[in-house]
Amino acid sequence: MKGRDMSDLQRTGLYDLHLELGARMVPFAGYEMPVQYPMGVMKEHIHTRTQAGLFDVSHMGQVIVRPKSGDLANAALAFEALVPVSLLALKDGRQRYAMFTNEDGGIMDDLMVANRGDHLFVVVNAACKEADIAHMQANLSDTCEIEVITDRALLALQGPLAEAALNSIAPVAEMKFMDVAVIGSDFGDMWISRSGYTGEDGYEVSVANDQAVAFARALLAMDGVMPIGLGARDSLRLEAGLCLYGNDIDATTSPVEGAIEWAIQKVRRNGGERAGGFPGAVRILNELENGTAKRRVGILPNGRAPMRAHTMLFANADGGEPMGEVTSGAFGPTIERPMSMGYVATEFAETGTTIYAEVRGKRLPATVADMPFRPSTYKR
Repeated sequence: MKGRDMSDLQRTGLYDLHLELGARMVPFAGYEMPVQYPMGVMKEHIHTRTQAGLFDVSHMGQVIVRPKSGDLANAALAFEALVPVSLLALKDGRQRYAMFTNEDGGIMDDLMVANRGDHLFVVVNAACKEADIAHMQANLSDTCEIEVITDRALLALQGPLAEAALNSIAPVAEMKFMDVAVIGSDFGDMWISRSGYTGEDGYEVSVANDQAVAFARALLAMDGVMPIGLGARDSLRLEAGLCLYGNDIDATTSPVEGAIEWAIQKVRRNGGERAGGFPGAVRILNELENGTAKRRVGILPNGRAPMRAHTMLFANADGGEPMGEVTSGAFGPTIERPMSMGYVATEFAETGTTIYAEVRGKRLPATVADMPFRPSTYKR
């Protein structure tokens, strides 16, 4: 931290606890966040895969969207004008992955939307928080009340021991992947979803700011629960094949190019009951039927050298223009090899295709691979 100006950065309610736990703090999305703890990124990653990791994700945006009419269908339909997913069919107590699209069919942010009975609960990325809130206020205020939640922390508990740890505080064992619930506890009402960003089973828990430190301490006191920083969070999500907004998807990439069109339900596609009606629908619906010129794929370097973001990709070992680019790359501690994701020209997107990455002036072979790089363990 010495020599780095962090004075204009925000801090989460767990900041002092991070310091007490020996975290190394770095700037991230306008916040001072823990990149790692004394255990180190590699061990934190393995610990999350084998036991349980606790992450502070309080920098993310929490928003309640409440229909003025009292009828949730009105909020769901209004929200559907901003995203290419079906929210009308989202059942009470369930959440769904979505993305805000722009008029060009690019992705403004990816987000989670939950049906909590009489309102929608929305979680957005930290880096896009202000823009997303403004977007919702500008487009939903006629039909909905937009309440930005500023008095609650958000923590993620991930890994095979997550269920046992959290279940000792609140009855969460019966929840399935992408279920949501509001459950009372010694730490007040907890807003819980069985979800995460690691490829592991786990939970994301919103808790009142004044209870967050006590809640975190209670979890960290349990066998197998350790604090995990942003470094391991990144390698965990990359092994799981999950996008980082701003790196792997952005305002210029469409959901189809980004290979997240699985999130677009049939009802919003051509021929569906509520087809289109979202920003960029002309491009996105066309791409769903006719394909795209480029596609996000998994990439496994054939050697040990990692292929990091902005590495250019080529069809051949020499000559020719680049046909793609790496957007995320790191060493995968669980798979014990380097891994990347990025965009390639669609004719090279088939699994098993050999491509070449330019690393320090040399073209090194890599193989297009399926993601996730390691099977996910969500509780279906």
